[in-house]
Amino acid sequence: MGWIVTLLVGGLIGWVASRVMNTDAQQGIIANVLVGVVGSALGRWLFGDVIGIGAAETAGAFSLAGLAFGVLGAVVLVALLKVLGVFR
Repeated sequence: MGWIVTLLVGGLIGWVASRVMNTDAQQGIIANVLVGVVGSALGRWLFGDVIGIGAAETAGAFSLAGLAFGVLGAVVLVALLKVLGVFR
């Protein structure tokens, strides 16, 4: 059951990040889920471990702070992918 919730929340986070970064037309549902899950892990690491924001430990969780840090991490990931030329 935990994997299903992870995929659903990852899909939501990836979809919001793709809307923010204007890559929604280039991403399908699988890319949204991957960007959401990997972006949440990136958000937890970047904002929690590197910068030291305590609330970032909830990145990817189904809470307001968890979704916000998950989306921020996914936006950073999409920005990096745009720089690398994966999304245009």
